[in-house]
Amino acid sequence: MHFSIPDTQELTDPSGSTFTSFNIHINGVFHCSARFSLLYSFHEQLRKEFGAANLPPFPPKKLFPIAGQKLEERRLMLERYIQIVSQEVAIASSDVFNSFLLSAQQDTQKEKPENVSLDVYLMNGHKISVNIISTDQTEDVLESVASQIDLPDDFVYYFGLYLVKKEGEGLNSIVRKLQDFESPYISLKSAQKNGVHRIVLRKSYWDSSFDDELLANKVAMNLLYVQAVSDIDREWVLATKDQKEHLKSLQQKGSKREYLRLARTLKHYGSIQFHHCVADYPQPNTPVLISAGNKELTFRIRVKPDAIKEGVFKITRIRCWRITTTVPENGEKPDSMLLELSFEYLIAKDTLQWITVQSEQAILMSMCLQGMVEELIMKKQGKKIKRPVDRVRRVKKNFNRENSIASGLGQSSSSEKEEKSVHSHKSSNKTVSKLTDLGFAKGKGSESVSNTAFENAIGDDDL
Repeated sequence: MHFSIPDTQELTDPSGSTFTSFNIHINGVFHCSARFSLLYSFHEQLRKEFGAANLPPFPPKKLFPIAGQKLEERRLMLERYIQIVSQEVAIASSDVFNSFLLSAQQDTQKEKPENVSLDVYLMNGHKISVNIISTDQTEDVLESVASQIDLPDDFVYYFGLYLVKKEGEGLNSIVRKLQDFESPYISLKSAQKNGVHRIVLRKSYWDSSFDDELLANKVAMNLLYVQAVSDIDREWVLATKDQKEHLKSLQQKGSKREYLRLARTLKHYGSIQFHHCVADYPQPNTPVLISAGNKELTFRIRVKPDAIKEGVFKITRIRCWRITTTVPENGEKPDSMLLELSFEYLIAKDTLQWITVQSEQAILMSMCLQGMVEELIMKKQGKKIKRPVDRVRRVKKNFNRENSIASGLGQSSSSEKEEKSVHSHKSSNKTVSKLTDLGFAKGKGSESVSNTAFENAIGDDDL
């Protein structure tokens, strides 16, 4: 996951006192805002559960209010802190970590638990309405959707909930996969402020061999069929004219299994395609169309008006990768930040080369790489996709003052006075910050993250 704290804001508590709150973004999207005392109490709970030796340094408290450069230093230290702890699997999957993020999202959006109806869509626009509590976590909602459509428990977590944005010509663009530390209801309501969004049910695995297990069940097979039709129609999956005619004939006959069997033989089946972007490979400023799937990234480059050349990058040959963010100058909008995905690739047996992609979807690309690597390692270790019965049912922690966690809404104590500031801060001066992204081992001597599949899953055929 990609964590950042790009800026701060000045807020006022019920007593009329002002304080500085740090804006936390996850996977490129604003998630919550938390004051220093809340983050400090979060650190204290992590320290009690995991030990101080297993945590990075946390910014010290100050006796007096801070602003300017001191506030910037604190912001950077907090950003680095949450990036490091989020890389540790034991921490990132813990009750403390996930409950903190969920609670902070609820407090930021001032969302109280209430019974609501949430619409979840399939890729063909079919709507599934489920009755949930507004603060339910993603896995709670996913299981409610599965129950509503009679999807067997064995197949629930073969699918995931995705936030998509409606674009021109009726197409939807995938923004991100929803994580369990957020409430889909709250996340959707927040996203609607920036255009029309939907929550969509899609398969969440990358290896098409998993299809074999789902085809025997009618509900699971229908979900795969709907997604395949959508991906082929929007040309995420490539087919010749004859193949398209055959598929259309099968669709008209209602031969869904036969349709899927043919679809699985097509190029880029099961992949996610991104918007057109720019890469420095094979040469600088090359316009490319990138897709992720089948344990690889594929670059499609138009070499002639009627000719396209493809370059394939296997995930087992990517040694590490990183997200780089260019922060805008003063006066520019935060959403004008330039995002880059850079990965170090084994071009030849003894030759590594950095390749960089400039794209507004760089974080989504990174998360797709992460998902493919995790799945590859899972299969190599003989593990299977979890079922609802395997899920760790988290105890919802109450992050309030009674539990030594400040909600950011109550009166400040004497130990919190150092937070108060009449100045808000935003990253500026067009600096570049390389942000750690994935939950694997950190690369030595750099802020990129190593890919464990590079050493543990690479074979002679990859070379």
